[in-house]
Amino acid sequence: MKPFRLTPMTPQGGNSAAAGEALLAELNLAQGEAARTTEGPLLVVAGAGTGKTRTLTYRTAWLVAQGVAPESILLLTFTRRSAQEMCRRAALLLDARCDRVQGGTFHAIGCGLLRQYGQAIGLEPGFTILDRPDAEDVVGMLRGDLGLGDKGRLFPKKKTVLDIISKSINRGVAIEELLVSDYPHLLEHGDDLLKVAAAYRMVKRQRQMVDYDDLLTRMVELLESGPEMQRRIGARYRYIMVDEYQDTNRVQARMVRLLAAEHDNVMAVGDDAQSIYRFRGACFRNIMDFAREYPGTRQVMLTENYRSTPQVLAVANQVMAGALERYDKDLAPTRAAGDAPALIRAPTENMQSRFVCQQIRDLHEEGTPLGEIAVLFRSAYHTFDLEVELARHGLPFIKRGGLKFMETAHIKDVVAYLRLLENPRDPISWSRVLRLHPGIGEVTARGIFEHLFGTDDPWTALAGLPAKWAGKLEALGQFLPPLARAAGATPQSLTERVIEYYLPQLVAHYDDHPKRARDMEQLVALGARYQQLGPFLTDLALEPPEATMADADRLEERDTLVLSTIHSAKGLEWNAVFVIWAVDGRFPSAYAEGSAEEMDEERRLMYVAITRARDRLVITYPVGVYERATGLILSRPSRFVEDVPAALLEPWALSDDRGPVERGGSGRAAGSSPGRGSGGGPKALSEPLPEADADGGIDAYFRQDSGW
Repeated sequence: MKPFRLTPMTPQGGNSAAAGEALLAELNLAQGEAARTTEGPLLVVAGAGTGKTRTLTYRTAWLVAQGVAPESILLLTFTRRSAQEMCRRAALLLDARCDRVQGGTFHAIGCGLLRQYGQAIGLEPGFTILDRPDAEDVVGMLRGDLGLGDKGRLFPKKKTVLDIISKSINRGVAIEELLVSDYPHLLEHGDDLLKVAAAYRMVKRQRQMVDYDDLLTRMVELLESGPEMQRRIGARYRYIMVDEYQDTNRVQARMVRLLAAEHDNVMAVGDDAQSIYRFRGACFRNIMDFAREYPGTRQVMLTENYRSTPQVLAVANQVMAGALERYDKDLAPTRAAGDAPALIRAPTENMQSRFVCQQIRDLHEEGTPLGEIAVLFRSAYHTFDLEVELARHGLPFIKRGGLKFMETAHIKDVVAYLRLLENPRDPISWSRVLRLHPGIGEVTARGIFEHLFGTDDPWTALAGLPAKWAGKLEALGQFLPPLARAAGATPQSLTERVIEYYLPQLVAHYDDHPKRARDMEQLVALGARYQQLGPFLTDLALEPPEATMADADRLEERDTLVLSTIHSAKGLEWNAVFVIWAVDGRFPSAYAEGSAEEMDEERRLMYVAITRARDRLVITYPVGVYERATGLILSRPSRFVEDVPAALLEPWALSDDRGPVERGGSGRAAGSSPGRGSGGGPKALSEPLPEADADGGIDAYFRQDSGW
């Protein structure tokens, strides 16, 4: 596929219409049709690697070239980075007007509109956004206040309670119904769970707090508050484009429907075959029922794949052919033929690990960077044995997951101080800040912030606390109120002041405080980009940095293999992909049995894994594995690949712990290299792997705990 043009097609104010026609010449026929269709509802079903981002980018430039005001174009994505990148590329294609297109995530757009118009539904502009751990803490407090868990029987943990509340909202079902379908073992707690949910809603409204779900539900509430408000907000956006529509939940789909009620100019781009986030609330029916929701929908199929070889695509198409419900499309290759994908049967899990390890070593020795190799898996625990093997043989890797920047305790500490400066009635931040001070526990902290909330001015109250608390918090009372009242202070200066106060606490609480201090330097640098504290805190909550400084250093220092769940790999691609544990009962999961809907999503998960590979695809499975959950011995390959013809997916068997690789059902010589045709390639397992280096393998920094 042609690369993005890097020079403007025409200067601003020139012949933009002609420039628009010229730039669409860069697209294939289906992409061009999607870009030119601007009026009315449009569904673009874009298969993996078919250029959906390119299509959205060119359509953005096309609309602006036709004279559409950039500010009236709304581009909804699932990461801010993708929206910014599309607008940047559109500006390169046309001119700087494209930088004024309104792009961002559903949550960020909802947040901005709620800060501007939310007073109509009782939401003040300075509301606090609760991240997931903070929301769990609120639920935990309410759980304790209601006396739950103290009745001689176990009550669900705060994380589970919040999961139930969130899933109920995102799926649009009552909590009682959700308990029946997903949590039947918790039905006895139904009445108490409803009490917690009601108290959670009430305290958020009282304290001007919103969680991630509220940014969507309260946005819908605002749009439904009256026809005048809906027209007022809807008039801002005359053209709406939604990326990854298959990943939207019911609330997001409702938000789009309300925003577009006056014109129906909605372009939804997505792939039904990549709908894999039901556990997060994504609704497969949104993309399947789009034409029913928007009468008169025009549909465009993008099927020309620019990523993978014909051999990889043939396997992907075969896997998706078995789906019960899908849009009828097959990926069409544009690349030349490559190596045949392989299906590897291993006698044991460790044999699977050793085989994958050796293949990675050989690929790397042949010139493939480790960063262009990925091992994908259904569940995080599937890699435990492989991680040991990789470490023994000195292959550096990073596992997708672990703590993100904003989830680390020391960053949450500093942000809690900053959030109090923005909203002094935030109980979660008060609890965190107060408990950083010696002699203040959870019970004392609660008494203090309840005292502060009972006054008209919490800052005056903090500076004059009763004697029983004043001695322990004298320094805080002298530090925080003046900082809160400082006029014109920038986020950078406020962050620097907070860190200066916090450093002794950092040293007292964390043995590795020098490393953590570097992360706080990053927080100061982030603050320097903002003029006001509110937007800074909003972006930290909605679009947090992905990695700590230590993570970034590790990725830059060495070429690093990627281990990733398939869910976390969506949207990414590598030259070589190994899909491990493709054994029936693990992938698909045994828990999907009995549900056609869940089994179809498992199939789509396999499709996503396969289509991450550009050149080389190897699928492996161990046999004779005991499954504790079912009491079965797992020995069959995944049903999704078992019936793929051998002509498309070559079956191979690792004969024993040290023996050769043998191709099943073929006269091909044992010891040939699976998946590499007749040419050279990785060696077969015809001899033991070499011993690990004497130093014991990989640096511990590369061994991240999984966060999935």
